[in-house]
Amino acid sequence: MSAEQAAALIQHGDHVGMSGFTSSGYPKAVPPALARRIEAANQHGNVFRIGVWTGASTAPELDGALAKVGGIELRLPYQSDPTCRTRINAGEMEYIDIHLSHVSQFVWFGFLGKLNVALVEVAGVLEDGRLIAASSLGNNKTWLDLADKVILEVNSAHALGLEGMHDIYYGTALPPNRRPIPVLHPSTRIGDAYLHVDPAKVVAIVETNIPDRNPKFTPPDAASERIAEHILDFLEHEITRGRLPRELLPIQSGVGNTANAVLSGLDKGKYKGLTAYTEVLQDGMLEMLKSGTLAFASSTALSLSDEGMREFLDNIDYYRERILLRPQEISNHPEVIRRLGVISMNGMIEADMYGNVNSTHLMGTRIMNGIGGSGDFARNAYLSIFMTASTAKNGAISCIVPMASHVDHTEHDVQVVVTEQGLADLRGLAPRQRSKVIIERCAHPSYRAALQDYEDRAQALARSGRAGLHTPHLLREALSWHERYEETGHMLPQ
Repeated sequence: MSAEQAAALIQHGDHVGMSGFTSSGYPKAVPPALARRIEAANQHGNVFRIGVWTGASTAPELDGALAKVGGIELRLPYQSDPTCRTRINAGEMEYIDIHLSHVSQFVWFGFLGKLNVALVEVAGVLEDGRLIAASSLGNNKTWLDLADKVILEVNSAHALGLEGMHDIYYGTALPPNRRPIPVLHPSTRIGDAYLHVDPAKVVAIVETNIPDRNPKFTPPDAASERIAEHILDFLEHEITRGRLPRELLPIQSGVGNTANAVLSGLDKGKYKGLTAYTEVLQDGMLEMLKSGTLAFASSTALSLSDEGMREFLDNIDYYRERILLRPQEISNHPEVIRRLGVISMNGMIEADMYGNVNSTHLMGTRIMNGIGGSGDFARNAYLSIFMTASTAKNGAISCIVPMASHVDHTEHDVQVVVTEQGLADLRGLAPRQRSKVIIERCAHPSYRAALQDYEDRAQALARSGRAGLHTPHLLREALSWHERYEETGHMLPQ
Protein backbone atom coordinates (compact mmCIF):
# COMPACT_ATOMS: atom_id res chain seq x y z
CA MET A 1 0.00 0.00 0.00
CA SER A 2 1.02 3.65 -0.13
CA ALA A 3 2.88 5.41 2.67
CA GLU A 4 -0.26 7.46 3.35
CA GLN A 5 -2.38 4.33 3.74
CA ALA A 6 0.19 2.79 6.06
CA ALA A 7 0.43 5.98 8.14
CA ALA A 8 -3.34 5.82 8.65
CA LEU A 9 -2.82 2.58 10.62
CA ILE A 10 -0.93 4.47 13.35
CA GLN A 11 -3.17 6.05 15.97
CA HIS A 12 -2.83 8.85 18.50
CA GLY A 13 -1.14 7.53 21.65
CA ASP A 14 0.57 4.59 19.94
CA HIS A 15 4.08 3.57 20.91
CA VAL A 16 5.90 3.02 17.61
CA GLY A 17 9.20 1.14 17.41
CA MET A 18 11.01 2.43 14.33
CA SER A 19 14.15 1.15 12.68
CA GLY A 20 17.18 3.39 12.36
CA PHE A 21 20.55 3.80 13.98
CA THR A 22 22.41 7.02 13.14
CA SER A 23 21.35 7.92 9.61
CA SER A 24 21.06 4.36 8.32
CA GLY A 25 18.21 1.93 7.94
CA TYR A 26 15.43 4.30 9.06
CA PRO A 27 11.95 4.29 7.42
CA LYS A 28 11.81 7.08 4.87
CA ALA A 29 8.27 7.20 3.48
CA VAL A 30 5.78 6.49 6.29
CA PRO A 31 7.13 9.00 8.88
CA PRO A 32 6.75 12.02 6.52
CA ALA A 33 3.27 10.78 5.56
CA LEU A 34 2.42 10.42 9.25
CA ALA A 35 3.72 13.94 9.89
CA ARG A 36 1.36 15.29 7.23
CA ARG A 37 -1.53 13.41 8.83
CA ILE A 38 -0.64 14.82 12.25
CA GLU A 39 -0.38 18.32 10.83
CA ALA A 40 -3.87 17.99 9.33
CA ALA A 41 -5.20 16.80 12.68
CA ASN A 42 -3.60 19.78 14.39
CA GLN A 43 -5.27 22.15 11.95
CA HIS A 44 -8.66 20.70 12.94
CA GLY A 45 -7.88 21.15 16.63
CA ASN A 46 -7.23 17.46 17.28
CA VAL A 47 -4.32 16.22 19.38
CA PHE A 48 -2.24 13.54 17.65
CA ARG A 49 1.00 12.48 19.30
CA ILE A 50 2.89 9.21 19.46
CA GLY A 51 5.83 7.68 21.29
CA VAL A 52 8.86 7.16 19.05
CA TRP A 53 11.30 4.40 20.02
CA THR A 54 14.31 3.72 17.79
CA GLY A 55 17.79 2.24 17.88
CA ALA A 56 19.49 5.61 18.17
CA SER A 57 19.33 8.86 16.17
CA THR A 58 17.68 8.83 12.75
CA ALA A 59 17.29 11.57 10.13
CA PRO A 60 15.21 14.67 9.31
CA GLU A 61 12.63 12.60 7.43
CA LEU A 62 11.79 10.83 10.70
CA ASP A 63 12.76 12.78 13.82
CA GLY A 64 12.71 16.17 12.14
CA ALA A 65 9.40 15.72 10.31
CA LEU A 66 7.52 14.40 13.33
CA ALA A 67 9.02 16.89 15.78
CA LYS A 68 8.26 19.84 13.49
CA VAL A 69 4.51 19.15 13.67
CA GLY A 70 4.58 18.41 17.41
CA GLY A 71 3.80 14.76 16.77
CA ILE A 72 6.16 13.18 19.32
CA GLU A 73 4.92 12.80 22.87
CA LEU A 74 7.91 10.76 24.06
CA ARG A 75 11.25 10.03 22.39
CA LEU A 76 13.80 7.38 23.35
CA PRO A 77 16.61 6.29 23.60
CA TYR A 78 18.81 8.78 21.67
CA GLN A 79 18.38 11.67 19.27
CA SER A 80 20.53 14.24 17.50
CA ASP A 81 17.91 16.21 15.58
CA PRO A 82 17.92 20.00 16.15
CA THR A 83 14.12 20.30 16.11
CA CYS A 84 13.77 17.44 18.60
CA ARG A 85 16.44 19.02 20.78
CA THR A 86 14.68 22.39 20.77
CA ARG A 87 11.32 20.86 21.70
CA ILE A 88 12.85 18.69 24.43
CA ASN A 89 14.65 21.63 26.02
CA ALA A 90 11.48 23.74 25.77
CA GLY A 91 9.49 21.07 27.62
CA GLU A 92 7.34 20.31 24.56
CA MET A 93 8.55 16.72 24.17
CA GLU A 94 9.46 14.14 26.79
CA TYR A 95 12.78 12.37 26.30
CA ILE A 96 14.20 9.31 28.06
CA ASP A 97 17.96 9.06 27.60
CA ILE A 98 18.79 5.34 27.98
CA HIS A 99 21.92 3.20 27.68
CA LEU A 100 21.50 1.62 24.26
CA SER A 101 22.06 -1.89 25.59
CA HIS A 102 19.09 -1.43 27.95
CA VAL A 103 16.40 -0.50 25.44
CA SER A 104 15.51 -3.94 24.12
CA GLN A 105 15.43 -5.61 27.52
CA PHE A 106 13.37 -2.76 29.00
CA VAL A 107 10.75 -3.41 26.31
CA TRP A 108 10.85 -7.15 26.94
CA PHE A 109 10.52 -6.52 30.70
CA GLY A 110 7.44 -4.36 30.06
CA PHE A 111 9.05 -1.33 31.71
CA LEU A 112 8.08 1.02 28.86
CA GLY A 113 4.53 -0.11 28.26
CA LYS A 114 2.93 -1.71 25.23
CA LEU A 115 4.60 -1.58 21.82
CA ASN A 116 1.72 -1.00 19.44
CA VAL A 117 3.43 -0.71 16.06
CA ALA A 118 6.76 -1.68 14.52
CA LEU A 119 7.81 0.40 11.52
CA VAL A 120 10.92 -1.24 10.11
CA GLU A 121 12.90 -0.72 6.92
CA VAL A 122 14.34 -3.81 5.25
CA ALA A 123 16.32 -4.46 2.10
CA GLY A 124 14.15 -7.33 0.91
CA VAL A 125 11.63 -10.06 1.70
CA LEU A 126 12.33 -13.67 0.76
CA GLU A 127 9.64 -16.02 -0.53
CA ASP A 128 9.46 -17.79 2.83
CA GLY A 129 8.91 -14.48 4.68
CA ARG A 130 12.42 -14.00 6.07
CA LEU A 131 13.60 -10.40 5.94
CA ILE A 132 16.92 -9.15 4.59
CA ALA A 133 17.92 -6.45 7.05
CA ALA A 134 19.08 -3.05 5.85
CA SER A 135 22.16 -0.98 6.75
CA SER A 136 21.43 -1.01 10.49
CA LEU A 137 19.85 -3.46 12.92
CA GLY A 138 19.42 -1.48 16.13
CA ASN A 139 16.36 -2.82 17.98
CA ASN A 140 14.55 -4.14 14.89
CA LYS A 141 14.42 -7.74 16.13
CA THR A 142 12.68 -6.64 19.34
CA TRP A 143 10.24 -4.37 17.51
CA LEU A 144 9.24 -7.19 15.13
CA ASP A 145 8.92 -9.71 17.96
CA LEU A 146 6.84 -7.62 20.34
CA ALA A 147 4.72 -5.15 18.34
CA ASP A 148 1.03 -5.82 17.83
CA LYS A 149 1.20 -4.57 14.24
CA VAL A 150 4.11 -4.45 11.79
CA ILE A 151 4.62 -2.05 8.89
CA LEU A 152 7.53 -2.88 6.60
CA GLU A 153 9.22 -0.42 4.27
CA VAL A 154 11.00 -2.51 1.64
CA ASN A 155 13.67 -0.21 0.25
CA SER A 156 15.18 -1.27 -3.07
CA ALA A 157 17.85 1.42 -2.70
CA HIS A 158 19.67 -0.95 -0.32
CA ALA A 159 22.04 -3.36 -2.02
CA LEU A 160 20.87 -6.96 -1.86
CA GLY A 161 24.55 -7.69 -1.30
CA LEU A 162 23.81 -6.89 2.35
CA GLU A 163 22.32 -10.37 2.55
CA GLY A 164 24.56 -12.48 4.76
CA MET A 165 26.20 -9.54 6.54
CA HIS A 166 23.87 -9.72 9.56
CA ASP A 167 24.07 -11.91 12.65
CA ILE A 168 20.77 -11.78 14.52
CA TYR A 169 20.75 -13.63 17.83
CA TYR A 170 17.46 -15.26 18.84
CA GLY A 171 18.79 -16.83 22.02
CA THR A 172 18.09 -14.04 24.50
CA ALA A 173 15.71 -14.79 27.37
CA LEU A 174 14.23 -13.12 30.41
CA PRO A 175 15.66 -13.64 33.91
CA PRO A 176 16.04 -16.14 35.50
CA ASN A 177 16.43 -18.13 32.28
CA ARG A 178 19.26 -16.21 30.67
CA ARG A 179 22.34 -17.95 29.32
CA PRO A 180 25.79 -16.55 28.41
CA ILE A 181 26.07 -14.67 25.12
CA PRO A 182 28.58 -16.91 23.25
CA VAL A 183 30.54 -14.20 21.42
CA LEU A 184 34.24 -15.06 21.85
CA HIS A 185 35.67 -12.87 19.05
CA PRO A 186 34.29 -9.95 17.00
CA SER A 187 33.86 -12.36 14.08
CA THR A 188 31.90 -14.99 16.07
CA ARG A 189 28.53 -15.77 14.49
CA ILE A 190 25.88 -16.77 17.01
CA GLY A 191 22.62 -16.09 15.20
CA ASP A 192 20.65 -15.99 11.98
CA ALA A 193 21.42 -13.98 8.86
CA TYR A 194 17.78 -12.87 8.57
CA LEU A 195 15.09 -11.13 10.60
CA HIS A 196 11.89 -13.06 11.29
CA VAL A 197 8.35 -11.77 11.65
CA ASP A 198 4.97 -13.39 12.15
CA PRO A 199 3.23 -12.75 8.78
CA ALA A 200 -0.10 -12.42 10.59
CA LYS A 201 1.16 -9.23 12.26
CA VAL A 202 2.24 -7.52 9.02
CA VAL A 203 -0.48 -5.01 8.23
CA ALA A 204 1.32 -3.03 5.52
CA ILE A 205 4.21 -3.23 3.10
CA VAL A 206 5.39 0.02 1.55
CA GLU A 207 7.88 -0.16 -1.29
CA THR A 208 10.48 2.62 -1.50
CA ASN A 209 13.65 3.43 -3.37
CA ILE A 210 15.28 6.11 -1.21
CA PRO A 211 18.93 5.93 -0.14
CA ASP A 212 20.08 6.56 3.42
CA ARG A 213 20.97 10.16 4.24
CA ASN A 214 24.70 9.62 4.55
CA PRO A 215 26.58 11.94 6.94
CA LYS A 216 29.13 14.31 5.47
CA PHE A 217 32.73 13.48 6.20
CA THR A 218 34.64 16.45 7.58
CA PRO A 219 38.42 16.19 7.78
CA PRO A 220 39.73 16.26 11.37
CA ASP A 221 40.78 19.69 12.66
CA ALA A 222 44.07 20.44 14.42
CA ALA A 223 42.68 19.70 17.90
CA SER A 224 41.35 16.32 16.78
CA GLU A 225 44.70 15.46 15.22
CA ARG A 226 46.51 16.31 18.45
CA ILE A 227 44.08 14.24 20.53
CA ALA A 228 44.64 11.33 18.16
CA GLU A 229 48.42 11.67 18.53
CA HIS A 230 48.13 11.53 22.33
CA ILE A 231 45.96 8.40 22.19
CA LEU A 232 48.25 6.66 19.71
CA ASP A 233 51.29 7.44 21.87
CA PHE A 234 49.42 6.06 24.89
CA LEU A 235 48.54 2.81 23.10
CA GLU A 236 52.18 2.36 22.06
CA HIS A 237 53.20 2.93 25.67
CA GLU A 238 50.74 0.25 26.80
CA ILE A 239 52.17 -2.20 24.26
CA THR A 240 55.70 -1.45 25.45
CA ARG A 241 54.67 -2.03 29.06
CA GLY A 242 53.12 -5.37 28.11
CA ARG A 243 49.58 -4.31 28.95
CA LEU A 244 48.36 -4.56 25.35
CA PRO A 245 49.29 -7.01 22.59
CA ARG A 246 50.79 -5.65 19.37
CA GLU A 247 47.45 -6.23 17.60
CA LEU A 248 45.75 -4.33 20.45
CA LEU A 249 42.31 -5.45 21.67
CA PRO A 250 38.97 -4.88 19.88
CA ILE A 251 38.35 -1.18 19.27
CA GLN A 252 35.15 0.73 19.96
CA SER A 253 34.96 4.24 18.60
CA GLY A 254 32.22 6.83 18.89
CA VAL A 255 31.22 8.99 15.95
CA GLY A 256 32.85 12.24 14.87
CA ASN A 257 36.04 13.86 13.64
CA THR A 258 38.20 12.96 16.61
CA ALA A 259 37.26 9.29 16.39
CA ASN A 260 38.05 9.28 12.66
CA ALA A 261 41.38 10.98 13.37
CA VAL A 262 42.34 8.20 15.81
CA LEU A 263 41.33 5.53 13.30
CA SER A 264 43.30 7.30 10.56
CA GLY A 265 46.35 7.38 12.83
CA LEU A 266 46.05 3.66 13.52
CA ASP A 267 45.74 3.03 9.78
CA LYS A 268 48.93 4.99 9.07
CA GLY A 269 50.85 3.19 11.80
CA LYS A 270 52.46 -0.24 11.94
CA TYR A 271 49.37 -2.10 13.07
CA LYS A 272 47.93 -5.12 11.26
CA GLY A 273 45.19 -7.59 12.06
CA LEU A 274 43.25 -5.32 14.41
CA THR A 275 39.60 -5.96 15.21
CA ALA A 276 36.65 -3.75 16.17
CA TYR A 277 33.64 -4.43 18.39
CA THR A 278 31.65 -1.26 18.12
CA GLU A 279 28.16 0.14 17.52
CA VAL A 280 28.79 2.33 14.45
CA LEU A 281 31.12 1.69 11.54
CA GLN A 282 32.39 4.95 10.04
CA ASP A 283 34.63 5.84 7.10
CA GLY A 284 37.75 5.49 9.24
CA MET A 285 37.08 1.82 9.97
CA LEU A 286 36.15 1.15 6.34
CA GLU A 287 39.53 2.53 5.28
CA MET A 288 41.23 0.30 7.87
CA LEU A 289 39.39 -2.75 6.52
CA LYS A 290 40.40 -1.79 2.99
CA SER A 291 44.08 -1.46 3.90
CA GLY A 292 44.21 -4.60 6.04
CA THR A 293 44.99 -2.72 9.25
CA LEU A 294 41.60 -3.93 10.49
CA ALA A 295 40.88 -7.60 9.93
CA PHE A 296 37.27 -7.64 11.12
CA ALA A 297 34.60 -5.28 12.46
CA SER A 298 31.40 -6.04 14.37
CA SER A 299 28.80 -3.26 14.59
CA THR A 300 25.07 -2.60 14.62
CA ALA A 301 25.07 0.06 11.90
CA LEU A 302 26.94 1.55 8.99
CA SER A 303 27.39 5.32 9.15
CA LEU A 304 29.28 6.16 5.99
CA SER A 305 29.71 9.31 3.93
CA ASP A 306 28.64 9.28 0.28
CA GLU A 307 32.23 8.49 -0.63
CA GLY A 308 32.46 5.74 1.95
CA MET A 309 29.16 4.22 0.84
CA ARG A 310 30.34 4.14 -2.79
CA GLU A 311 33.49 2.30 -1.71
CA PHE A 312 31.40 -0.11 0.36
CA LEU A 313 28.92 -0.85 -2.43
CA ASP A 314 31.62 -1.18 -5.09
CA ASN A 315 33.38 -3.83 -2.99
CA ILE A 316 30.50 -5.28 -1.01
CA ASP A 317 31.62 -8.88 -1.51
CA TYR A 318 34.99 -8.01 0.08
CA TYR A 319 33.39 -6.25 3.03
CA ARG A 320 30.77 -8.96 3.58
CA GLU A 321 33.61 -11.24 4.68
CA ARG A 322 34.91 -8.64 7.15
CA ILE A 323 31.82 -6.98 8.67
CA LEU A 324 29.02 -8.31 10.86
CA LEU A 325 25.97 -6.24 11.80
CA ARG A 326 24.28 -7.31 15.05
CA PRO A 327 21.27 -6.14 17.08
CA GLN A 328 22.35 -3.40 19.48
CA GLU A 329 21.47 -5.54 22.49
CA ILE A 330 24.46 -7.69 21.38
CA SER A 331 26.75 -5.03 19.87
CA ASN A 332 26.51 -3.10 23.16
CA HIS A 333 26.17 -6.04 25.55
CA PRO A 334 28.21 -5.44 28.74
CA GLU A 335 29.03 -9.15 29.11
CA VAL A 336 30.56 -9.33 25.64
CA ILE A 337 32.38 -6.00 25.95
CA ARG A 338 34.07 -7.11 29.16
CA ARG A 339 34.92 -10.59 27.84
CA LEU A 340 36.55 -9.26 24.67
CA GLY A 341 38.45 -6.52 26.54
CA VAL A 342 37.33 -3.66 24.32
CA ILE A 343 39.33 -0.42 24.04
CA SER A 344 36.58 2.19 24.31
CA MET A 345 37.02 5.72 22.88
CA ASN A 346 34.18 8.22 23.19
CA GLY A 347 33.64 11.96 23.04
CA MET A 348 32.35 14.13 25.87
CA ILE A 349 31.07 17.63 26.55
CA GLU A 350 33.11 18.23 29.69
CA ALA A 351 35.02 16.52 32.49
CA ASP A 352 35.66 17.82 35.95
CA MET A 353 39.02 17.81 37.67
CA TYR A 354 38.27 14.48 39.39
CA GLY A 355 37.36 12.65 36.19
CA ASN A 356 33.56 12.73 36.21
CA VAL A 357 32.30 13.07 32.63
CA ASN A 358 29.29 14.87 31.16
CA SER A 359 28.38 13.49 27.72
CA THR A 360 24.88 14.82 27.32
CA HIS A 361 23.97 18.23 28.77
CA LEU A 362 25.07 21.77 27.97
CA MET A 363 25.43 23.88 31.12
CA GLY A 364 23.85 21.08 33.11
CA THR A 365 20.27 21.48 31.89
CA ARG A 366 20.05 21.47 28.09
CA ILE A 367 20.18 18.07 26.41
CA MET A 368 22.52 17.84 23.43
CA ASN A 369 22.07 14.30 22.08
CA GLY A 370 22.21 11.53 24.68
CA ILE A 371 24.44 8.98 26.36
CA GLY A 372 24.10 6.54 23.47
CA GLY A 373 26.32 3.52 23.89
CA SER A 374 29.18 5.27 25.65
CA GLY A 375 28.07 4.01 29.07
CA ASP A 376 27.71 0.44 27.85
CA PHE A 377 31.32 0.48 26.74
CA ALA A 378 32.96 2.76 29.31
CA ARG A 379 31.94 0.79 32.40
CA ASN A 380 32.89 -2.58 30.90
CA ALA A 381 35.89 -1.78 28.69
CA TYR A 382 39.46 -2.90 29.22
CA LEU A 383 40.41 0.73 28.60
CA SER A 384 37.90 3.56 28.91
CA ILE A 385 39.02 6.75 27.10
CA PHE A 386 37.07 10.03 26.90
CA MET A 387 38.17 12.87 24.64
CA THR A 388 37.29 16.46 23.80
CA ALA A 389 38.91 19.72 22.81
CA SER A 390 39.95 21.61 25.94
CA THR A 391 37.74 24.63 25.13
CA ALA A 392 34.58 25.43 23.17
CA LYS A 393 32.92 28.57 21.79
CA ASN A 394 36.25 30.18 20.84
CA GLY A 395 37.62 29.74 24.34
CA ALA A 396 34.57 31.04 26.22
CA ILE A 397 33.93 27.58 27.68
CA SER A 398 36.45 25.33 29.39
CA CYS A 399 35.76 21.65 28.87
CA ILE A 400 37.73 20.90 32.04
CA VAL A 401 35.78 22.36 34.98
CA PRO A 402 35.82 22.24 38.80
CA MET A 403 32.60 20.20 38.92
CA ALA A 404 30.76 18.65 35.97
CA SER A 405 27.37 20.31 35.54
CA HIS A 406 25.84 16.91 34.75
CA VAL A 407 27.38 13.46 35.25
CA ASP A 408 26.83 10.55 32.87
CA HIS A 409 30.05 8.66 33.62
CA THR A 410 31.38 8.78 37.15
CA GLU A 411 35.07 8.82 37.99
CA HIS A 412 34.79 5.05 38.54
CA ASP A 413 34.19 4.43 34.82
CA VAL A 414 36.73 6.90 33.40
CA GLN A 415 40.31 5.70 33.04
CA VAL A 416 41.77 8.19 30.56
CA VAL A 417 40.89 11.82 29.75
CA VAL A 418 42.37 13.39 26.60
CA THR A 419 42.33 16.88 25.11
CA GLU A 420 44.60 18.44 22.52
CA GLN A 421 46.68 19.67 25.47
CA GLY A 422 47.57 16.18 26.65
CA LEU A 423 46.47 12.87 28.14
CA ALA A 424 45.71 12.11 31.79
CA ASP A 425 46.01 8.44 32.75
CA LEU A 426 43.80 8.18 35.84
CA ARG A 427 44.27 4.49 36.56
CA GLY A 428 45.38 3.83 40.11
CA LEU A 429 45.03 7.46 41.18
CA ALA A 430 43.03 8.79 44.14
CA PRO A 431 40.85 11.89 43.63
CA ARG A 432 43.41 14.58 44.54
CA GLN A 433 46.00 12.82 42.39
CA ARG A 434 43.55 12.75 39.49
CA SER A 435 42.81 16.47 39.79
CA LYS A 436 46.52 17.24 39.63
CA VAL A 437 47.15 15.35 36.36
CA ILE A 438 43.91 16.50 34.70
CA ILE A 439 44.66 20.17 35.40
CA GLU A 440 48.31 19.85 34.36
CA ARG A 441 47.80 17.79 31.22
CA CYS A 442 44.28 18.41 29.89
CA ALA A 443 43.20 21.95 30.81
CA HIS A 444 43.73 24.80 28.38
CA PRO A 445 46.48 27.20 29.53
CA SER A 446 44.01 30.08 29.79
CA TYR A 447 42.02 28.12 32.40
CA ARG A 448 44.81 26.24 34.15
CA ALA A 449 45.55 28.92 36.75
CA ALA A 450 41.88 29.30 37.66
CA LEU A 451 41.50 25.55 38.09
CA GLN A 452 44.66 25.38 40.20
CA ASP A 453 43.41 28.25 42.35
CA TYR A 454 40.09 26.46 42.89
CA GLU A 455 41.89 23.25 43.81
CA ASP A 456 44.26 25.02 46.24
CA ARG A 457 41.44 26.85 48.03
CA ALA A 458 39.26 23.73 48.18
CA GLN A 459 42.09 21.79 49.79
CA ALA A 460 42.82 24.63 52.19
CA LEU A 461 39.17 24.67 53.26
CA ALA A 462 39.30 20.92 53.82
CA ARG A 463 42.50 21.15 55.86
CA SER A 464 40.81 23.73 58.08
CA GLY A 465 38.34 21.04 59.07
CA ARG A 466 35.35 22.61 57.32
CA ALA A 467 35.18 20.08 54.47
CA GLY A 468 36.46 16.63 53.54
CA LEU A 469 39.92 16.21 52.02
CA HIS A 470 39.09 13.11 49.97
CA THR A 471 37.36 15.04 47.16
CA PRO A 472 37.72 18.73 48.09
CA HIS A 473 35.21 21.22 46.68
CA LEU A 474 34.05 24.76 47.27
CA LEU A 475 30.34 24.08 47.12
CA ARG A 476 29.36 27.73 46.64
CA GLU A 477 31.72 27.99 43.66
CA ALA A 478 31.63 24.48 42.18
CA LEU A 479 29.21 25.38 39.37
CA SER A 480 29.98 29.10 39.28
CA TRP A 481 31.85 28.77 35.99
CA HIS A 482 28.69 27.54 34.28
CA GLU A 483 26.59 30.20 35.97
CA ARG A 484 29.04 32.90 34.88
CA TYR A 485 28.91 31.67 31.28
CA GLU A 486 25.11 31.80 31.30
CA GLU A 487 25.20 35.37 32.63
CA THR A 488 28.18 36.85 30.74
CA GLY A 489 28.99 34.51 27.84
CA HIS A 490 32.37 33.51 29.28
CA MET A 491 33.45 31.15 32.07
CA LEU A 492 36.28 33.38 33.24
CA PRO A 493 35.69 36.70 35.00
CA GLN A 494 36.11 39.53 32.49
